[in-house]
Amino acid sequence: MPEEAFVEWDDRYAIGIPVVDEQHKELLRLTNELYEACRKGDEAARARFKEAVHSTVDYVKFHFTAEEKILEGVKYPKIAQHKKDHEGFVRQVFEEVRAFEAGKTFVPNAFVRYLRDWILTHIAMTDREYAEYIFKLKKEGALNLGV
Repeated sequence: MPEEAFVEWDDRYAIGIPVVDEQHKELLRLTNELYEACRKGDEAARARFKEAVHSTVDYVKFHFTAEEKILEGVKYPKIAQHKKDHEGFVRQVFEEVRAFEAGKTFVPNAFVRYLRDWILTHIAMTDREYAEYIFKLKKEGALNLGV
């Protein structure tokens, strides 16, 4: 974790599914990594931005796939909307990359703020909602996931 983290994991972000919580922590670590590059100035941020975006996109795809598999497995009724949220996020990331490649100023700073805000909002609202659904099923004995 950087000395002055842009965003720090807090247990209040935990949704109670360990594998997902660990993946969320990694997303925040990637956000902090990009933030560190931004703090070093525009040239350093630009040099690091493309690499960080590729790492982030790769990890996001991995995370979204894992999360969607869980939701499919429990027949989560709002899975279509959840997938749509994921797709919108990925689309926005690609728009930021295109803007960066076109020479738009301060893209890394805007992107890191977008990343942080989207992740924390998504965890706090959307992911917490599916976690409650999963734990309700488990409590009712309709699910045995080991979560």
